[in-house]
Amino acid sequence: MAKKKRRPATSRNGRNPISHEARAPRDSGASSRSPAVRIVAGIVALMMVGSLAFVVAAGRGSGKTATPVPTLPTIVDPCPALDKSDAPRLAFSHRHTWCLENGVEYTAVFDTTEGEIRVALDRHNTPETVNNFVVLARYGYYDGTMLFRFDPTIDIIQGGAPHTNSWSDPGPGYTIPDEGGQFLKLAGGGLSGPFTYQAGDLVMARSAGPNSSGAQFFFGSGPRVSLLDGQGTYLRFGQADEAGRAVLAAMMGLYQTDDLSPYGGGLIRDVFIRSVTIEVG
Repeated sequence: MAKKKRRPATSRNGRNPISHEARAPRDSGASSRSPAVRIVAGIVALMMVGSLAFVVAAGRGSGKTATPVPTLPTIVDPCPALDKSDAPRLAFSHRHTWCLENGVEYTAVFDTTEGEIRVALDRHNTPETVNNFVVLARYGYYDGTMLFRFDPTIDIIQGGAPHTNSWSDPGPGYTIPDEGGQFLKLAGGGLSGPFTYQAGDLVMARSAGPNSSGAQFFFGSGPRVSLLDGQGTYLRFGQADEAGRAVLAAMMGLYQTDDLSPYGGGLIRDVFIRSVTIEVG
């Protein structure tokens, strides 16, 4: 089957996504391009402009033991129906009401065209992020969307863009607070965060500034996702089970290198999320 070649994504003002300095160790087995160039380009591509999305992960190394206390939105709305009867809804004017039940664990079940991925959501370390994802999933926000970015140089699979299935998606209309550890402002204007990443992680994307995650997310599909540890700002809020990690690895196996592609390669077929279901208990 012919390889798919896609044009580079642009922001809504027509410019390419801004660059972000990031350094990572060379990986001699990534592809036919210079590994350093491909790794840096991959990390840059995770980040988006303004209110758009960047890839990020949350960490196990923050040393925090206390459960964070969620902040409350200024406007309180009803929570979405558990059976998705309120779906679909893709646009919102503000961040969501607190809808998680006390003392209950949540699992997100991704039904994809390549298999099922079950993710235990980490409400203890990232309650705001989990609440946001659960509410969006119950509104059907992620149903029928494409996993639109695969980058084997940093082992990430990105999705969560229902309007455009691309980096330039306008998002849900709001952002959520950073959480899960200490975020430090850098001299160059960027941020440094507490998170580390591994295969199976479910992580929020973000823009360059603080408190900028919205709806886009990515999965870590292999060990190279740890190259993002040096940034540490992407909010990790879940971990896939063993079977789900195998599905993610198989998905990345659909990627083929292509020197003529602006991304260095592409998938032999598109991958879609049929639905995301939230299980309680």
